[in-house]
Amino acid sequence: MASYDYDLFVIGAGSGGVRTARMAAAEGIKVAIAEQSKPGGTCVNLGCVPKKLYVHAAEYGAGFLQASGFGWQSPAPLLDWLTLRDNKSETISELNGLYGEMLSNAGVEMITGHAKLLDANRVSVNGKEFSAERILLATGSRPSLPDIPGKEHLLTSDQIFDLERLPKRMLIVGGGYIATEFSGIFHGLGVDVTQIYRRKLFLRGFDGEIREFVAKQMRKKNIDLRFNCDLRQVGKNRDGSLTVTLQDGSSLQTDLILAATGRIPNTEDLGLDNAGVAVANNGAVIVDDFYQTNIPSIYALGDLINRMQLTPVALAEGMTLVRHLYKGGADPLDYTLIPTAVFSQPNIGTVGLTEEEALESYPQVDVYTANFRSLKHALSGSGERVLMKLLVDPTTDRVVGAHMAGEMAGETIQGIAIALKAGATKSDFDKTIGIHPTSAEEFVTMRSKTRTVTKEH
Repeated sequence: MASYDYDLFVIGAGSGGVRTARMAAAEGIKVAIAEQSKPGGTCVNLGCVPKKLYVHAAEYGAGFLQASGFGWQSPAPLLDWLTLRDNKSETISELNGLYGEMLSNAGVEMITGHAKLLDANRVSVNGKEFSAERILLATGSRPSLPDIPGKEHLLTSDQIFDLERLPKRMLIVGGGYIATEFSGIFHGLGVDVTQIYRRKLFLRGFDGEIREFVAKQMRKKNIDLRFNCDLRQVGKNRDGSLTVTLQDGSSLQTDLILAATGRIPNTEDLGLDNAGVAVANNGAVIVDDFYQTNIPSIYALGDLINRMQLTPVALAEGMTLVRHLYKGGADPLDYTLIPTAVFSQPNIGTVGLTEEEALESYPQVDVYTANFRSLKHALSGSGERVLMKLLVDPTTDRVVGAHMAGEMAGETIQGIAIALKAGATKSDFDKTIGIHPTSAEEFVTMRSKTRTVTKEH
């Protein structure tokens, strides 16, 4: 019987890797985890956590301006960017330490350095070799840049959190949730923001009505949204500003460009060829229902397999893998009805099918909507509105999709997701008593159908 240094060697100390390592170690498995940067991965260091802190900062700015309607009188607020930036960094450093403590307390050996596969059971870290019965790849993803003249002047989300100073003008390129969230963040921090996207409407994959509503609300806040618009090239001027040439030949001036044009699996110098690990055309590592690659001893999960690039999904994948390998078996992870949020301005929360997806699965769909101004804004002076939406299969009365755009959408949809996961019907929603006065109560008071949509044959 082969003898190995470890039972499980994890490459990458992000959310999925850390959860898998800790839970496996709790089962008495000898585990090591290698990380070349700080523990916590993209979510803690360059994603969810710093982004949400900046979202809160942007919301405070709007709150100050709206407070006068409630009787609060104060001078116009001034943002100290360096205080925000450095407090964010301090919080992340604390989280890095907590991740290290969690691994140590679980009995996981932490190895600092770049890890690379040598073969199916061996890994090299900083020139030192380690062997393991099983190896887990959890190296996540990284931002990609458009290949245009002047791309060296573009920043990605990896650099955007630690700017030396806030720009006056900012161009954000992309139409996904990252681009749209940063548009709201930096606009809320006082930057003049333009967002461009090459298709006719951003947030592809989300419900169409929600997408249109969010675009309208963002434009009301004077965020310059330009669709069917893309970069051609970028040049730097003597004063440090940037001249952007667009595909239609027009140009604009800006001080900083954030390119949020997609992410790619982090397989660079990982040694996949050494072990013969198969990858898809998009670079994602190919795995089965239990995250096993074509090499039986090697597994992969999280952003690296590009199923759903969400931290809670990576955590769930890790738990599924541990149950499968070390706790007597597991059912494959169910990727349906996974709730998600976009911390744009306004926020989006969603679970289940979009209207477009529902019509692909059902011959007819009943649509219930509520579009209103929340009680808070009766005094704030803001014209911001909320849109809520339920999609119902009329044959079974089951709610197959729930969507919200507005303040606290993510917090609200988390609870709605439990109901949908339990198979709630529209009748169940109707029989539920609302909490008054809240925006969330609208989900249980939408009695009148807005419309019925039918699949086109």
